[in-house]
Amino acid sequence: MFGKHLFPGGVHPKERENGKAVNSGNPIVDMTPPARVTIPLSQHIGAPAKAVVKKGDRVVIGQVIGEAGGFVSAPVHATVSGTVDEIRPCLLASGLTVPAVVIDNDFQDEWIKLTPCSHPETLTAKELQDIVRNAGIVGMGGATFPTSVKITPAPGKTIEKLIINGAECEPYLTADHRLMLEQSGRIVDGVHIIMQALGVSEAVIGIENNKPDAIDAMTEAASGMDGITVKGLPVSYPQGGEKQLIYAITKRMVPNGGLPIDVGVVVLNVGTVFAIDEAVRDGKPLVDRVTTVGGLVNNPGNYRVRIGTPISLLLDTCGGLRSDVRKVLSGGPMMGMAINDLEIPVTKGSSGILALGEEAAEPAEGPCIRCGRCQRACPMMLSPYLMDLYIRNEQFESSEKLGVMNCIECGACTYVCPAKRMLTQSFKMGKRVIQTRRKEAADREKAQAAELEKEKAAAGLKKEG
Repeated sequence: MFGKHLFPGGVHPKERENGKAVNSGNPIVDMTPPARVTIPLSQHIGAPAKAVVKKGDRVVIGQVIGEAGGFVSAPVHATVSGTVDEIRPCLLASGLTVPAVVIDNDFQDEWIKLTPCSHPETLTAKELQDIVRNAGIVGMGGATFPTSVKITPAPGKTIEKLIINGAECEPYLTADHRLMLEQSGRIVDGVHIIMQALGVSEAVIGIENNKPDAIDAMTEAASGMDGITVKGLPVSYPQGGEKQLIYAITKRMVPNGGLPIDVGVVVLNVGTVFAIDEAVRDGKPLVDRVTTVGGLVNNPGNYRVRIGTPISLLLDTCGGLRSDVRKVLSGGPMMGMAINDLEIPVTKGSSGILALGEEAAEPAEGPCIRCGRCQRACPMMLSPYLMDLYIRNEQFESSEKLGVMNCIECGACTYVCPAKRMLTQSFKMGKRVIQTRRKEAADREKAQAAELEKEKAAAGLKKEG
C-alpha cells in the first residue's frame, strides 16, 4: 500500500560520512561528572516538579530534589553529591526558561540507599508502576512523557501489545543502537518486567534494518523468552514516531487526536526500557542517560552523561567543535532544536548533540510550486502546503480544520520541499498560536462563569434582604 514504507509517507534522509556509520561503532563511554550541574525541574511533558531543597542543602546522588507536580509529572533527582548552590531560572534547548537546581559537586559520589529488587516477578503491577514513577523515568527517545502514566492503563482501556522502539531513524543518532548492542540482555529483561506491569503476553521490538548487529543482539537476548519477538523494519523516517511504528508493526491506525492505548498498544523507547530495568533491578533513579555527540566535532561518540551537565563540557569531552561548524542542535538533524547557548544542560530527553556545517545554512525560501511532494511525504497524511498557506495568512482556524494540531513536527515535508519552504517551523508557530487562543478562550469562559456565580450570589442575598 505504501511502497517500500510500512506506513504512510516518510522519507529516507541520506546518511552522510559523519552520520550513523561513524558513531555506531563507538562504544558507550562514561563521561566524568562535571564540577557543577544545573538540573531543570521541568524535563518532561506535564506539570513541572516542585523544588524540595534550598540553597546550602547537602544532597547525594539519587536524592529527590524536585517532587512531581501531579499525576502527569515526574520527580527530579540529584545527579551528583554536593551542595545546592542556588535555585535559578535555566534556559532549555526548547527556548523555554524553567526553574533549576544548581549543585556544586563534592566528587564524593555518595548515593542514597538503593533498594534493588532481585525478584520483580513477585511485585504487583501497582508496585512496578510506583517504582517507575518514583525513579522519575520519562520517554528517553525525546518525547519525555512520564512513563508511569503510560504503563498505568486508564479505566476502560485494554492493553493488548507492547511495542519497543529501537528504530532510531534520525540520521547521526546512535545512542539506542549502542544500548541495544551493549545492554541487550537488560533491555529484554526490562521488556519482560513491563509486560508484567501491563499484564500483556506479547511484545515486539522494532529495529530498522540498517542496524543488523542490533537485530542479531536483541534476537539472541530474546531467544527463549515467551512472547518477545524482534522485527526488522525497512529504513524509513520517521518510523520511530509512535503512530508510524504502531502501523508498521500492527497495521493499527491510531486515530487523529488519539493515543496508542486507543488501539490497545503501549510504545516505549529502548532507552526508557533500560532505565526501567535499572530502576527495578538496581533501585536506581534516572540520573544519567546515553547521548550521541556527532557531526563536526573532533571525536564523535556515545556518552553516558549525568543529567544537568553543560553541553559545552560534553563537547569539550569530544575534543571540541571543528572550525567549520555553523549550527549546534539538541537532537537530530530532522527534529532537533538549534541552540545558541552551550551552557544549556543535558536533560532526560537529550538523545543527541549535533554540530553541522554548510548543510545547516537556511536557504532562501521560494514560492510554493504545488508539486505535492510535502503531501506525499507527510506520515500523518496532512496537506502541508495548504496548512502553511493558511498560517502565513493568519487563518489559523482554517489550518486547524486541516489538522495542523496532528502534525508531529517530523520535518519530512521541509526535507523534500524543492522551494525550501520552512514548513515545519510554520506549523510549530501556528500550533503555538492555536494553543494560546484555546487557553485564552478557556480563561475567558472560566472568568465569565465566576462572574455569573457572583451575580447569582448577589441576587440571592438581595432577595433574602
